[in-house]
Amino acid sequence: MFNKVAVALLAFSLSACATRHPRPSAPPATTPPLPRLQSLPPAGSYPVDSQNSELRVLVYRAGPLANLGHNHVMVNHGVTGAVQVGATLDTSSFSLQVPVDAFVVDEPRARREEGSDFEGEIAEDAKAGTRLHMLSAGQLNAAEFPTITVRSVNLSGTPDALTADLTIGIAGREVSVSAPCSLQGDAHTLTAVGSLALRQTDIGLTPYSLLHGALQVDDGLRLIFRIVVPIN
Repeated sequence: MFNKVAVALLAFSLSACATRHPRPSAPPATTPPLPRLQSLPPAGSYPVDSQNSELRVLVYRAGPLANLGHNHVMVNHGVTGAVQVGATLDTSSFSLQVPVDAFVVDEPRARREEGSDFEGEIAEDAKAGTRLHMLSAGQLNAAEFPTITVRSVNLSGTPDALTADLTIGIAGREVSVSAPCSLQGDAHTLTAVGSLALRQTDIGLTPYSLLHGALQVDDGLRLIFRIVVPIN
């Protein structure tokens, strides 16, 4: 019985892309930091480097019996899309596609990188059950909506302190959010890094709860991203 509860808790978490419990997290250190961006690349369209890009979702336990559950890390290395570079930031834009079935649940490296809130490894059968439930019709509904879409509506600020107003399409819903990020780069690569806090209720979902709320998934999620774009 408890096994099923743990699986359900983990799976429901990924209904969105922080919270009472999350601590601010640095973007995943998959590559060494690039220099501060001095200027935008030449105007044009540039594809996203999926191999070196990463989307990460942190999920937190909550409720009086939270100690019976775990915090969880979901990682996606399948992000595709393109960046349209204009003469200025406010004339630039981007669009991303995130394949739902590319999410990996609680890989050990990701848990270690996220620190003490994510200590210990999760059993393989629990991971598999979580992923199956996460993709089900009642959650991300991967069969009908296999892709999460992210489209910029407006970019403002400076490369060091950029605000991206976004439209996110997920499981048949569209939501508008603003994501703070920064741009790094050199003559060969443009990289956007940042962290975004969301609540499940912001996108019309009800956080999973059991035993009248004694054991539940926290409403808040933290989304961490590193989007790498090669410059030809």
